[in-house]
Amino acid sequence: MAAIVCKNFDSADETRPFEDGKGRLDLLHTDRGPVGRAVFEPGWQWTQHLKPIAGTDSCQAAHTGYVVSGRMKIVMDDGDSVEAGPGDFITIAPGHDAWVLGDEACVFLDWVGFGDYAVPAGS
Repeated sequence: MAAIVCKNFDSADETRPFEDGKGRLDLLHTDRGPVGRAVFEPGWQWTQHLKPIAGTDSCQAAHTGYVVSGRMKIVMDDGDSVEAGPGDFITIAPGHDAWVLGDEACVFLDWVGFGDYAVPAGS
């Protein structure tokens, strides 16, 4: 393992686009696992723009991350919900929907759940 690693999301190791151009996931591959920066554009909703890619009824990824900008509503399958915004640290268990609030893109960094995120089912 390298003593120091410096990577930039603007030249990510991998970029995965969302349906209808409603955002993307920029992924950095590290010795300690993938780290992702998702840009969710205004109007993005998991059930509309990632459900067709994931092939599940709700998001089954666990997330541990930080909201850089924008706002997002997250609703668990059991109805529990939260609104997250700039500066918020958040953990989300599998089984949820989410959507962007307002007219600003929501930028979210995730250290746990983006390795298999937005990968077409069966890939």
